[in-house]
Amino acid sequence: MILHARANSVAGRPWLVWLHGFLGSRREWLPFAGEFTHWSQLWIDLPGHGGSAQILARDFADVSQRLRATLAHYGVTHYWLVGYSLGGRIAMYHACYGHADGLAGLVVEGGNPGLACKAGREQRMQSDMQWAQRLRAQPLPDVLDAWYRQPVFSDLTPLQRSELIALRGRNNPLSLAAMLEATSLARQPDLAPALRALTIPFTYLCGERDAKFRALAQARALPLRVIPAAGHNAHRENPGAFSNALREILAQADED
Repeated sequence: MILHARANSVAGRPWLVWLHGFLGSRREWLPFAGEFTHWSQLWIDLPGHGGSAQILARDFADVSQRLRATLAHYGVTHYWLVGYSLGGRIAMYHACYGHADGLAGLVVEGGNPGLACKAGREQRMQSDMQWAQRLRAQPLPDVLDAWYRQPVFSDLTPLQRSELIALRGRNNPLSLAAMLEATSLARQPDLAPALRALTIPFTYLCGERDAKFRALAQARALPLRVIPAAGHNAHRENPGAFSNALREILAQADED
């Protein structure tokens, strides 16, 4: 089954394929559509989210296969993947282990490349299963409030947190729980070695205030570029700097 998506095709350049984060949807990226009008663009709702809320994925390989089918459906044969958080993890998996013929480049914002040790995976599995259970058993606004109080979101102001809770409250919690279990970081391979071996352009974007993921990128030797005045959700917190960075990345690839 293909994923729900929206496409805008123009001639001459590779597509930009946008993959949102957990709790988001394709609409998260629409504010950037006007910044890249010379590129064909495909905005995808990942399983369990937006128009794909009723699509249940089994694991990363299943999501990657659905991504491939969606690209084929829209005639996307030459493309960049741009992914945030969960979308970034899916993009990295697809680039490393999916059937990624035609992939021209990879831009990941705040996506974890994977856990290298068994103990870390076991701890993450326990945490994600607890979150999934909360999504199934508790009111969604309460779960979202707790979610956005995690350390990685510590730079959010009370107003920003309230806005995100209201925005994400449109989701189906049962669908979210299923996707969280299917794509738990505990189930994801450690992609760092394969990422370092990629021959396509690859940039890892991270907010200046996102200390956890900046350190992670540096420790795993990923090609880091910092977005100023932003935390974990850099494209939302500083969209202008994010757009500028992406334009420069694409321009550099054109020159090469």
